Amino acid sequence: ARKGRHEPVRGTFIPCLAFGRFPLCLVPCALCPQVVHRLLMRLVLPELLDQLPHDHPDARASRRDIRRLNALAGTPRWWRRELPRLLRPGERVLELGAGGGELAAMLRRHIPALEIDGLDVCPQPPDWPADARWHNVSALDFQGYAAYQVVIANLLLHQFQDDELRALGERLRAGPRVLVFTELTRRRWQHLVMVPARLIGINHVTRHDARVSFSAGFRGSELATMLGLEASEWNLRTRQGLLGLYRLTATRR
Repeated sequence: ARKGRHEPVRGTFIPCLAFGRFPLCLVPCALCPQVVHRLLMRLVLPELLDQLPHDHPDARASRRDIRRLNALAGTPRWWRRELPRLLRPGERVLELGAGGGELAAMLRRHIPALEIDGLDVCPQPPDWPADARWHNVSALDFQGYAAYQVVIANLLLHQFQDDELRALGERLRAGPRVLVFTELTRRRWQHLVMVPARLIGINHVTRHDARVSFSAGFRGSELATMLGLEASEWNLRTRQGLLGLYRLTATRR
């Protein structure tokens, strides 16, 4: 490679995964650092679930799938263990992308006297508690972060472009004491996790969105960096699980 391009061998035309051209490179694609770099670049694409009406049968099936996959990955158990140790008495929690309210409902059952509100662009769930607030607005447009000491989100932030995460980070840094996010890890092989999904009845919307979501996931300290969380101001803890989960916990120093 020279000046960012592969040098072709004349007379042979094979598509190059890194540059979309038709050279034959002497380096196998699996070993080419430029190809690997392209494959590992964060790519945010639209998800089908976000384009379907909330009550569409495929949307309901996909939300059911997500609950099943979360349970399989141990996500509810992790939230029940992680959040109580971070909370202080009287602190109010805000869940971003609260959806149908399942995570908040589960946390209320397991954490006594928990005060948790929800935020989402979708309508308030019919069984949402009367004493809990529901903010029907995008996380990027919400102006009330200063009213919350703890902000959490489950599988939401990968839907945001890098510049949107920077804008969200500016708002979060001005208010909450604790941030807890579960996301997806971006790896070359991660899409293989969904190969057997059809065999266990996973909906086509979920299968599509899983591939898209893994491509938009995070690696290492990327999420904290995009949100502008400096190690001098926050205690940062990032974990990446075998099944593709990515978890970030940030507490103010």
